[in-house]
Parts: sequence; C-alpha cells; structure tokens
Amino acid sequence: MIMENLMQLLKNRLFLMLLLLINIGGTIYGYIWYKSQLAITPPIFLIFVPDSPTASLFFCFVLAAFLFRKNIPLVEALAAVTLLKYGVWAVVMIVAAWAAGDTLTWQQYMLIGSHLGMAVQGLLYAPYYRIKAWHLGVVAVWTLHNDVIDYIYGMHPWVSSSITIYIQEIAYFTFWLSIFSLLTVYVLNKSIRKREI
Repeated sequence: MIMENLMQLLKNRLFLMLLLLINIGGTIYGYIWYKSQLAITPPIFLIFVPDSPTASLFFCFVLAAFLFRKNIPLVEALAAVTLLKYGVWAVVMIVAAWAAGDTLTWQQYMLIGSHLGMAVQGLLYAPYYRIKAWHLGVVAVWTLHNDVIDYIYGMHPWVSSSITIYIQEIAYFTFWLSIFSLLTVYVLNKSIRKREI
C-alpha cells in the first residue's frame, strides 16, 4: 500500500512540476556556489567542475520529459548515476571535514540534506527509466573521465582545507564511488526490467 501510494505520488503531474522547480532552483544555486572556482578554471575543464549542479541539471531534463510522457534514456542514465555519486560524495566530504575538526554551519546542514535528496530522488524514479546497457557504458566513460579530470588534472570540486591533505584518498574513494553508482543503477535497472517481462 505504501509503495503504491509512493508510485502514484512520483507520477503525479503537480508533484513532478514541484520537483522540477526545486531541482531548477537547486541547479542554479549550485552553479552560483561554484562561481569562484569556475572563474579560475581553464575553459576546457569548465563542464567537469560543477558536478552536483550538472547532475541535477540532467535530472531537470528527465523530469521535464516525464511531464510530456517522454523518456530520454541516456540522460536518465546520466542523471541516476551522477545524482547518486555526487549526492553521496558531498555528504561524505562534509562529514569528513567535520571529523577533521570543522564546525558545521547551517549551510553544511542544508548541503547534507539537499545532497541526500539528490541521491534518493534519482533512485526513486528508477522504475520509470528506460536505460539500456549501452547507455550505462556511455555514462561510465563520462563518469570515470570526469574522475581523471578531477584528480589527475586537479579540477576536483574544492574541499575543506582540513581534508586537502587526504586528496589521494579522496580520489581513490571517488573512483570506487563511481563504480558503486554505476553498478547500483545497473542492478536496479536490470531487476526492474526483469519484473516487467
């Protein structure tokens, strides 16, 4: 009963419009958040720096398509994987900085809540995606290439100074978080497809 009610809510057009507006607002706020870093980023790397707002931008396109009863499978795959990855990544970085001695402010608490929301919403809509294996192959290239740009070329989102000494460990964690996110979306998508057959 709870699952049925949730599925009905997720398909509700008013809820979809509200979620779209929230994600548009969050995306704009996210790009503004990265303004200082983007100002000193070489143009060739600009697309790879603002990870979280780009993930929510993908999801904005997914939600807009859903409102018109359409699917964009490649964008759905990009959204699902990157929302999970960067939603979890941001929370872990904030908590790690706190563990290293940072004091959490209202902004950090807001970022924890909003990034957890990113990760959850991407997974909740999994039953409505039409992702195929090749879509996830393309997303794997995008995601792992982004990790290379971030940690080989030093374009990763800024982290607290209290944890910059652990940047190699952060890079290692981020790589495996990419793999985890790809596998999670793959397994979830495969199990949903099986139920539909």
